Amino acid sequence: MRELMRKFEDTPMDLADASLVAAAEALRLRRILTLDRHFYVYRIEDRATFEVIP
Repeated sequence: MRELMRKFEDTPMDLADASLVAAAEALRLRRILTLDRHFYVYRIEDRATFEVIP
């Protein structure tokens, strides 16, 4: 999660965001339910975007 937070340091990524991205990568999930607009910027394993369900 520290690595993710460093990678996205120009975009506000807090520990909660980093933990969700890490869990999604581990579980190979792309769809996420969130009100946080930052998830449109985050990438899964540096490639795929999240499918954000508001």
